[in-house]
Amino acid sequence: MPGARAAGAGAGAGPPETGDALARVLGETGRPLWALEIAAFALGCARDRRAFETLVFLLNYRDPVRGGTAAHALVRLGDPRTARAAAALATNELRTAYALHPVRLLVALRAPESVPTLVAVLDRLLELPDPHWPVALACVEGLGRIGDPRARPVLARAAAQHRLRPAAEAALARTGG
Repeated sequence: MPGARAAGAGAGAGPPETGDALARVLGETGRPLWALEIAAFALGCARDRRAFETLVFLLNYRDPVRGGTAAHALVRLGDPRTARAAAALATNELRTAYALHPVRLLVALRAPESVPTLVAVLDRLLELPDPHWPVALACVEGLGRIGDPRARPVLARAAAQHRLRPAAEAALARTGG
């Protein structure tokens, strides 16, 4: 979203009124989703915590582009509530198909919640007949990037899956397994 990126780039450097105007957009009813997205992205990139709730809503949205945009802004925002929110979204069994961006966000944050959540999500996915391969792969790759030895047992199970084997073996190597 070039417009959102441009708005985000100037939000932190502009006058305080700019942030206030963007925050008002988030609070007004009847605004189109794209307007909320641009305002929340700009505020998040400017580290303005008024964007938090809208960004979490967008992170949970079905559109993968909106989820990716929200995840990017949430990393920049630096709000301590972000990891807990991402963990709740990633572990929601009814929203597994939309968990890709919350999983990737947890990896980027490397918060205390990250490894236990990624292990739990991957463990649950490995029990399913169709384990939402993109989400499972994101968990495997993320656990490998983090390199925490607590992930070894679930990564060993993931290595038994043909689709996950190369990534799981690489992740196991990074965790010392």
